[in-house]
Order: sequence, then C-alpha cells, then structure tokens
Amino acid sequence: MRHPLETLLTAGGILLMAFLSVLLLPAPSLGLVVAQKLMSTFHLMDLNQLYTIIFCLWFLLLGTVEFFVLRFIWRRWFSQAD
Repeated sequence: MRHPLETLLTAGGILLMAFLSVLLLPAPSLGLVVAQKLMSTFHLMDLNQLYTIIFCLWFLLLGTVEFFVLRFIWRRWFSQAD
C-alpha cells in the first residue's frame, strides 16, 4: 500500500536535490555588457535583481531536468509495477 504523502515527499526530495545541484553547479555568468543590456531590456534597477532572476530560473531548470531524469530512471529500472 502506498503512503498518501509519497508523491509529495518525492517531489520535495527532487527539489532538495536540485537545490544542492544549484549550490554545486555554478549559474551562468554574464559579461558586464550582456548584463547591462538585459537590465535595460527588463527594466531592472540593479545587477542584484538580474542575478536573483537568473538564479531562480537556474534552480527551476535544474529541478525540472532532475525530475524527469530521476522519473525515467525509477520507471525504467526500479519500479515494481508491470
């Protein structure tokens, strides 16, 4: 019998692993010219706002990739369902 919170714990675990990956893998570093162009394009006040958005997107991207990779691995090799 499956635990009722199993899906919630699975998603939380994957997000935790994505958070650890964000800490271990550096986010994309922009040059000063590119950063200033993006700041003017998105009407940001300072560089901190830009890098906050970049780190949030980086976290979401890695979390999504890890979710699908781990789901594939689980279904392919570890799942007991037929």
